[in-house]
Amino acid sequence: MEIFHKRIEEIHSDLVNKEYSVQELVEVSFDRIKEVDGKVKAFLTLDEEGARDRAKKLDEELSRNEELGILFGLPAGIKDNIVTEGVRTTCASKILANYNPIYHASVMKRLHAGQAIMVGKTNMDEFAMGSSTENSGFHPTFNPWNLDHVPGGSSGGSAAAVAAGEVFFALGSDTGGSIRQPASYCGVVGLKPTYGLVSRFGLVAFASSLDQIGPLTRTVEDAAYVLQVIAGHDTYDSTSADVAIPDYISALTTDVKGLKIAVPNEYLGEGVDSEVKEKVKEALKVLEGLGAAIDEVSLPHSQYAVPTYYLIASSEASSNLARYDGVRYGVRADQGSNLMDMYKETRSQGFGEEVKRRIMLGTYSLSSGYYDAYYLKAQKVRTLIKRDFEQIFDQYDVVIGPTAPTPAFKIGEQTDDPLTMYMNDILTIPVNLAGIPAISVPCGFVNGLPVGLQIIGKAFDESTILRVAHAYEQHSDHHKVQPAL
Repeated sequence: MEIFHKRIEEIHSDLVNKEYSVQELVEVSFDRIKEVDGKVKAFLTLDEEGARDRAKKLDEELSRNEELGILFGLPAGIKDNIVTEGVRTTCASKILANYNPIYHASVMKRLHAGQAIMVGKTNMDEFAMGSSTENSGFHPTFNPWNLDHVPGGSSGGSAAAVAAGEVFFALGSDTGGSIRQPASYCGVVGLKPTYGLVSRFGLVAFASSLDQIGPLTRTVEDAAYVLQVIAGHDTYDSTSADVAIPDYISALTTDVKGLKIAVPNEYLGEGVDSEVKEKVKEALKVLEGLGAAIDEVSLPHSQYAVPTYYLIASSEASSNLARYDGVRYGVRADQGSNLMDMYKETRSQGFGEEVKRRIMLGTYSLSSGYYDAYYLKAQKVRTLIKRDFEQIFDQYDVVIGPTAPTPAFKIGEQTDDPLTMYMNDILTIPVNLAGIPAISVPCGFVNGLPVGLQIIGKAFDESTILRVAHAYEQHSDHHKVQPAL
């Protein structure tokens, strides 16, 4: 376990100095998975043969003194909605239980270029629809800090795998907070990049105008290393932004003197746990002590973010998931005497309850007679939410608040109350609607469960949020505490 306390830079140095081999590092990861994953259940599929083959090849490259990638030899977990050639990709759905992709997602090609090693696919809420990883079609994942609690979602498996020391980093996807909220619940760092910074080619679509891939890591510095590898223009993704990629690693100074921080009243208002508020206020005092200036502001339309998100995301989901009909992808039901019956039985048996709920909501809001009243109005409110952030960023460098309104809740506590479940993302959803970047870093504990601090930045200004997060992290010890498993 000790080796998992090290930063990516330290591991890289150890490998270069041949203190251990890549093959030994991969075995450490698999040993840890065998030791704790029976309790945490972060993984859906392990790729032991593929990981060991790749580790052997990387050791051979090291012996030839070839140039090494910045993620050289590092075992990683990949969320199961990112397609991986020859390795099962299910989206935690029974309807894709037998799907073996014939190509890699663009982020996987970039990880290979950076010489990382995928050890397995991590659990998630089915098609990324959920906030607790209880909606997986196979099994729930448990929070390493307290196995009676959820790890958050939908990237709960990725966050739990990093927190439990099973991998050095993981990739997740964030449509309404699915990287940041589980990062907050599991006491790790989670970064949602600007929409378009990281290619989504090969990410199984949930809500195409909102989905984004990003890293989950133990430290802010590690997040910068992973982002450096996966960011960049991709001609295979029409929404990929053709922008220059800065050096995120060299941006990690601890200097925030003169930085202007906006704290929205709505982010410390009604519905946010009082102890969570206190942890965030303590973190703000740390940044203020480092020379940052802090003002209270308002994001007046953020109160409409949750209904706006669920109309837009569900509408896009109803369209994206129409392809799963038992003909072109995945499992086909064997009942049904005609084509329509086969469609109906396949989708009824293949999708879980939460996915069906959102398909119905989205189909309704797109239907004739309701489109203007729901979907079109939601798009207009989305524009207002985006403008709120633009006005704030005319005067401030970052926006800071809690990542989630509460620490992790208990397994099963909210499964019968979808509206309460949806409110867990109330502080993360506005960022997705605006298409801007945000990061969650640990800022304390409440009743033994981690609390996350959310730092939001301007579009394509990941360098600033990483710098602020790193400055705070260097003046706190929360990221050094490990769960006892």
